[in-house]
Amino acid sequence: MIKSPHSAAQIKKERFFLFSLAGIQFTHILDFMIMMPLGPEFIRVLNINTHQFGLLLSSYTFAAAAAGIFATYYVDRFERRQLLLRLYACFIIATQICGLAPNYHTLFIARAFAGMFGGILGSLVQTIVADSIPFERRGKALGTVMSAFSISTVAGVPLSLFLANNITYLGWRAPFIFIALISTLIFYLGYRNIPKIAGHLDHVHEGSRFKQIYDIFIAHQHLRAFFFMGLIMFTGFSVIPYIALYLTSNVGIDNSYISLIYLCGGVATLMSSRFIGHMADKYGKVIVFKVLAIVSLVPLLVTTNLVPVPLWIVLINSTSFFILISGRMIPAMAMVSQVVGTNIRGTFMSLMGSVQMLSSGLASVVAGAIVTIGSDGKMQHYNIVGYGAVACGLITFCLAGYIHTDKEVK
Repeated sequence: MIKSPHSAAQIKKERFFLFSLAGIQFTHILDFMIMMPLGPEFIRVLNINTHQFGLLLSSYTFAAAAAGIFATYYVDRFERRQLLLRLYACFIIATQICGLAPNYHTLFIARAFAGMFGGILGSLVQTIVADSIPFERRGKALGTVMSAFSISTVAGVPLSLFLANNITYLGWRAPFIFIALISTLIFYLGYRNIPKIAGHLDHVHEGSRFKQIYDIFIAHQHLRAFFFMGLIMFTGFSVIPYIALYLTSNVGIDNSYISLIYLCGGVATLMSSRFIGHMADKYGKVIVFKVLAIVSLVPLLVTTNLVPVPLWIVLINSTSFFILISGRMIPAMAMVSQVVGTNIRGTFMSLMGSVQMLSSGLASVVAGAIVTIGSDGKMQHYNIVGYGAVACGLITFCLAGYIHTDKEVK
């Protein structure tokens, strides 16, 4: 575990360590995120409907969920750094293949392979932070790593959209090629700055591995944490994948402004992530989560019921949406990461990552089955999706106080 920094060298070392982890988070989140603002482009170029688009999104998440379950067999039996870098190399290759896919069905399969590796990366990065940073500073550290979401919307999503719209001979392929290239650079940074993490290997795992995983999964407190996180993901990812399509078809926002919407939301979230992490450490993870969970329902309802309005109103609402929906994850992950001890944390977090991916995939599929495109080209029934998301958000508010840990969470 990285001790409390007391020298400039230690502070610098921890910053580069967290920066490398944030870089890995940035690329695999961007790889998933870029699909959503490109929704109108995929529907047009590949000649697919909203349900097929939802399946395209879920191919990544369902594969990630399955891979996360498989990862539980080995994640706690290997040194963290070596496993992380090998998975990341496979992710880079899979993303490059996505950029070369010739049609919908090939892209569907390629996205599944990218999800297999990307999904495990997410939970493994969070495990490494939990293993390396003391609990009293973990909220801020997770805020730093999870600011990768913000960076992906600040720079990655707008740049990827710019490449897709302006490199005409590549089109939607350009973002995937860009992600593969930037990931190669981050791989080098991770190789240089992520230390060997093997403390968990001191614990001997005896008996049937399947029974160990089963026991971890069915533990009452663990099931409660899985259900809690699943509902958090359902709240956001039933709505998020269809925002760009709804804004362009129903609100009348020109497709060229979608990059601006993600840019504003990303900049604001980048500034708020560390602040939310600091507040969670200071006032308690549960309290901060509950506040964010309730307040986030306001822009969520507005987003799914929005009528044609000026761009500045859309920007205010969408920016609030990004800040609050992503902000909930910072105290939530700090809470669930401490439910278990170091010896089984990798397994637990891999299962948690599978729950996250499975929930987000189900959310996009269910929402894709509910919303339709009318004869006038407008999305229909998006408000119903929003009401369902609000119901899930209210349940997470009630559950938050029951995610107990072996340390004070407040």
